[in-house]
Amino acid sequence: MSVAARSLLAEATERLSVAGVDSPRVDAELLLAALLDRPRGALLTLDTVPDSVARRFDEWVTRRVRREPLQHITGRAPFRHLVLDVGPGVFVPRPETELLVDAVLPHLSGLEAPVAVDLCAGSGALGLAIADEVPAARVLAVERSGAAARWLTGNAAGTSVRVLVGDIRDPELLRSMDGRADAVVCNPPYVPLPTDVAPEVLADPGDAVFAGADGLDLMSTVVTRAAALLRPGGILAVEHDDTQGEAVPGLLEADGRWTRIADHDDLTGRSRYSTARRS
Repeated sequence: MSVAARSLLAEATERLSVAGVDSPRVDAELLLAALLDRPRGALLTLDTVPDSVARRFDEWVTRRVRREPLQHITGRAPFRHLVLDVGPGVFVPRPETELLVDAVLPHLSGLEAPVAVDLCAGSGALGLAIADEVPAARVLAVERSGAAARWLTGNAAGTSVRVLVGDIRDPELLRSMDGRADAVVCNPPYVPLPTDVAPEVLADPGDAVFAGADGLDLMSTVVTRAAALLRPGGILAVEHDDTQGEAVPGLLEADGRWTRIADHDDLTGRSRYSTARRS
């Protein structure tokens, strides 16, 4: 027996819409495509699905109705040209973070054997994307959380990315790398604690999301460590909350070791990340 794909998707879309999911039709299609292990676009020519798939699809939709992150259900998160394994215990990479890769690519692509460091690496999205798009790059991904590091290690398996488990607040952790990096990228925890966030965000590890009352608890450490790691002329790209478009450049200015400090918007026009060059 089989079920009409169109009616299956329509019912799922309605359920997700009532549950408050932002993109109910897209999510329904992504769930079904993942179950069928085919591209979302292939659903356009799909007439029916087997009963067994329809039952699993209903289970997955029920999980999404409960606001479990889509990526936790499918176990996968697209990031630029990659698909990463994700799940409970690791921060799910967001599309806006891809802009940090764009920020450092022109600099790295012009070097013969560039070195890049991904601080607070989580799933490894930034470091792995750099390694994928700049094959000559040597990339080090640093993550403190043991749970997140297990996802990172799995994603980095078979790639050139080296994983280091440790806390960037430890002054000895990266001492041997000082002055050797051409780029540092970082998507640290930066959400202020009073912020009301979507249920899906609460599924991420709290210490990968929140960073004190102003969201800046770790940012000074990021600035300091990046300044030590980078060689003169090296580039830093760090993501931040949309309320921190002045605060983060201010930290870079106050540090005194940076030039060409700039803040940048994401595709929605919100202040999203800062860049600077090591002077």
